[in-house]
Amino acid sequence: MKKYQVVGIGNAVVDVISQSDDSFLDLMGIQKGIMQLVERERGELLYGAMTNRIQAPGGSVANTLAGLGNLGLTTGFIGRVHDDALGRFYADAMAKDGTDFVNAPVAGGEMPTSRSMIFVSPDGERSMNTYLGISSELGPGDVSDDVAGQAEVLFLEGYLYDKPKGKQAFEKAVKLCRQAGGKAGIALSDPFCVERHRDDFRRLVKELDYVIGNQHEWESLYQTDLSSALEQAAQDAGLVVCTRSGQDVVLVRGAEEAVVPVTEITPVDATGAGDQFAAGFLYGYATGAPLEVAGRMGCVAAAEVIGHLGARPEADTKALFKQAGLL
Repeated sequence: MKKYQVVGIGNAVVDVISQSDDSFLDLMGIQKGIMQLVERERGELLYGAMTNRIQAPGGSVANTLAGLGNLGLTTGFIGRVHDDALGRFYADAMAKDGTDFVNAPVAGGEMPTSRSMIFVSPDGERSMNTYLGISSELGPGDVSDDVAGQAEVLFLEGYLYDKPKGKQAFEKAVKLCRQAGGKAGIALSDPFCVERHRDDFRRLVKELDYVIGNQHEWESLYQTDLSSALEQAAQDAGLVVCTRSGQDVVLVRGAEEAVVPVTEITPVDATGAGDQFAAGFLYGYATGAPLEVAGRMGCVAAAEVIGHLGARPEADTKALFKQAGLL
């Protein structure tokens, strides 16, 4: 038995969530519905403009790990925070959610802990403005064999490729995990991230055990329509997972294909829908569930999180799986 069923590596970001309308977004020059990287000064301006802030440990992979912890799996997170108030909050909150935050907060240095200012519109769309701070310094020195080499499943976020050191950390973690017999995969993160790293991501699709993306990310990766993109991906990847915003989820492994219907729900807050889909899917993947069941688990977990504010589950997801006849 390995120490961890799932280990994630990604940006350790404190999510700061506030509700706002479209006129506020226009006034602040915020592009609706996407993630934008911002500099420190812009981040401080937006933070100051937020009302009724909710603060939570975030970052895409960390949210997925919180979902897996809720489901009872043993999890570890490779990330980097500063030894400041937000960094200590983050490390403590991850531990309370049942995930080992394996790297101690970094003392000294100038960069503060990363934070994402998330503005949630009345229609549930979220507009994210992320200041990467110290998490952009995550590097191979943060990846130890005791963690990556002790993972049954390794989960990576595409955003790490935005920095050379992050890319090196990513490659090292994959090598350690797979040398020890584990499986490694990636979430494509967003279409702009795919555009920036298309050649690298196409290579990773061929090398990794599984790849999770939404329709726009797969279309961006192969620069074609979804049907052609998934056909190409199925030839390249071990396991392909494609979500489609409220439409059927498609999972392909070799000649095996599962199409999972999605029950449309009006979202309270779409933040974390993809992260919790990944948690449900990875729970199924890590526990050896059939492809269709793993996909349905992802859909149940995503439906739970969009029904309330915040990117992490509030209900007992395993109980929801049982209600749906998945366990």
